[in-house]
Amino acid sequence: MARNAIYMGPRLKRVRRDLGLTQANMAADLEISPSYVALMERNQRPVTAELLLKLAKTYRIDIADLADDEGEETAARLQALLKEPIFADIDLPALDIADIATSYPGFAEALIRLHTAFEEEQLELAQRREIASGGDAGALAPDPVTEARNFLAARRNCFPALDDSASELAQEVSGLDAMIERIETRHRLRVRFVDPEVILGAQRFHDVHREQVFVSQLLEHSSRKFQLALQLGLLEAEKEVEAALADGRFASDNARRLARRALVTYWAAALIMPYRPFVRAARKSRHDIEALCREFGASFEQVAHRLTTLQKPGEEGVPFFFIRIDRAGNVSKRLDGAGFPFARHGGGCPLWSVHHSFSTPRQIVPQKLELPDGQRFFSIARTVTSGGGSWHAPRAMRAVALACAEEHAPLLVYADGMENTEPTPIGVACHLCHRPHCVARSAPPIGRDMRPDNYRDTGVPFAFAGD
Repeated sequence: MARNAIYMGPRLKRVRRDLGLTQANMAADLEISPSYVALMERNQRPVTAELLLKLAKTYRIDIADLADDEGEETAARLQALLKEPIFADIDLPALDIADIATSYPGFAEALIRLHTAFEEEQLELAQRREIASGGDAGALAPDPVTEARNFLAARRNCFPALDDSASELAQEVSGLDAMIERIETRHRLRVRFVDPEVILGAQRFHDVHREQVFVSQLLEHSSRKFQLALQLGLLEAEKEVEAALADGRFASDNARRLARRALVTYWAAALIMPYRPFVRAARKSRHDIEALCREFGASFEQVAHRLTTLQKPGEEGVPFFFIRIDRAGNVSKRLDGAGFPFARHGGGCPLWSVHHSFSTPRQIVPQKLELPDGQRFFSIARTVTSGGGSWHAPRAMRAVALACAEEHAPLLVYADGMENTEPTPIGVACHLCHRPHCVARSAPPIGRDMRPDNYRDTGVPFAFAGD
C-alpha cells in the first residue's frame, strides 16, 4: 500500500448511502465508471485528490465530513491491544496500525472483539483452574458474580462509548439541581426526597404509575447526586448500555443483570466525573482522592472507583486495581483497570493494609507491596461508611484499597517520602503463596508437602518440606 495513497472505501460507501445513491448514480455524477466506484469502496483503488475535491463540490459536502471520526480511537485501541506479549515478535509499526484502522475499520473492530473474547476465555479458564486445584468441583457451576467480573476485567473496566455518552450530557447537566430539572422537564417525573420508610427502606424508587422518583432524604449530598445520575442512566443510556452488553458472553441471566447494573453505575459515575476533566484533575492533583472528592462533589469510594476506569485508548490514566472488603474479609467489589495478578482471587492476605485500616477509620494508609514473584505495587487503603443519616439508621463500615504498579507510584501524592521504604511481602492468597516463613499464613500452599517438625516448633503455622 502506497503511503501517500488515500484509501477510504468504508467512508466513501457511507457517504454514498447517506445520499441515497447507487454506485451507478455516483459514477455518473463523478464521470467515472461504476466499476471504479466499486473498487474504491473495496479499497482496491485509492481516492485521488482531484476526485476528492470533485466529490465535495458535486454533493456540496465538507471534505472533513469524509473523515472517519472513529479512526483515531480505533487505531489507539489496536495499538493498546497489539502491546500484548502474544504479539511481541510481530513488527507492526504505528503507521501500519493507523492504515488498518482507517482503511479497514471492519477488520480492526473484528480483531478487537476477538481479542476481548479471548481475554474473557482466559479469565474463565484461570477461575476454573483455581477452583479445580482447590478441589471444589461443585463450584464449577456458572457463577454470575464471576461472570460479571470477568466481563468487566476483559475490558479493563473501561467503556469509551459510555464515557462519551455521559460526557455529552454532563455539558448540559452539572450538579444536583440540574439533574432534578432534567428528570422533571425531559422525563416528566417529579423528584422527591422522602423518609426511607415511605419507600420501604430503599435509597431510590421510581414509581412508574405515579410518575415520581423518590430518593431517601437520609443520603448525603454526593449519594443523592449519584442516585439521580443512576436514574438518568436508566432513562437515557439504555442504547449504549445494551450495545456494551451485546459484546459480552453470559451463561446466565443473572450474570447479564449484574453486568448491566455495573454498566449503568459506570455511566452514572461518568456523568458526575466526566472523563477528560476528571483525568486532567487527577493528574494535576497527583491523584489526591480527597481533593477530587471536593472538586466533583463525589464520595471517596466513588472517586476511587472512577480512577479504575481511566483506560480510554490514547487518553489513559494510571491503571488501578480496586477492592472493597468488610471486617470479615468478604470481598463485595473488585474492579481491575490494570490486569493485576490478584484481580481475580486476591485481597485475602492479612499483611495488606486494607485489613489494618479498620483500626484507623477514615485515615488513608499507604503501603508498598511485593508479591512472591517479585512484582511490586503501591497501594492506599481507607475505610468508608455506607448507610446512616440518623441515629437509628443502620451503618456499614468497609475498607477500600487502590493499587497500581510500582512504576506509577511517583504519580501519586501518597508516595511522597516513601522512596526508601521496604515493600511488605504479601501473597494473592495463602493457598497460592509459597513464602515459607510467613507467620500470618492461614493455609498451606497447593503442591507443597508439610514437614512433620516432631522435634522443634519454628513458630510458623505451616512448615514445608525442603525449607
